[in-house]
Amino acid sequence: MDIGDDQLISIGLVLALLVLSKVRDLLDNGGLVAATFTGLTVSLMGHWTWLIALLTFLVIGSSATKWKLDEKKLLSLEEANEGLRGWKNVLANGGAVSIVAIYNFFYPGEEWIYFAAIASISVALSDTLASEIGSLDIRTRSITTLQSVPAGTNGGMSPTGTVAALFGAIIISIVGVIFSPEDSKISEIQLLLFLSIIGWLGCQVDSLLGAVLENRGYLGKHSVNFLATFSGSLMAIIFYYQFL
Repeated sequence: MDIGDDQLISIGLVLALLVLSKVRDLLDNGGLVAATFTGLTVSLMGHWTWLIALLTFLVIGSSATKWKLDEKKLLSLEEANEGLRGWKNVLANGGAVSIVAIYNFFYPGEEWIYFAAIASISVALSDTLASEIGSLDIRTRSITTLQSVPAGTNGGMSPTGTVAALFGAIIISIVGVIFSPEDSKISEIQLLLFLSIIGWLGCQVDSLLGAVLENRGYLGKHSVNFLATFSGSLMAIIFYYQFL
């Protein structure tokens, strides 16, 4: 079978992802293996443009993780392994878009698929920036009780984190608009607006799951992240059929 341009671009992007991750210490060895499988799944079974959004998440999210790392260490709020992302983190944030890609492989042609894929990544970056930037804001309150809680508490939200969450969602939304299919009936304005809203809402889903289930030991951090990003894809499908 001949390899087309899209496949060549996909393989090239996955290689670039691995090189960038190694050079900039974004992923540990387990994360590199998971990123390889995730990248190939997303780009070959979905489309390479989806991988651009995922790369954007990885670079910006990892930078946010390492932002003020020494201060986070003093408060025990830092990511393990000096901020390097492992395989669990890769699957937690890339699992939902991988599922959408697999669906696309078997049932291609559905217009909402691109919307759902990018929406999950919008949630991923929104939540990551909220956690990494908002974790140092002492004005943190529980999303369920609105009572003050220590910075970095699961289910906590702060003014800084809330703004950072919206900023992260908008970043991925812009990437999503730039690479959106030309024949899509979703206008660029609609796509930008809905991806931004869904990304921010998905971050709140993460906080709710963290407060209700993670704090009680029913779910772990990575399970919460996966469910939140998957909720982004589900919200995209609902938005598509209700508002578009």
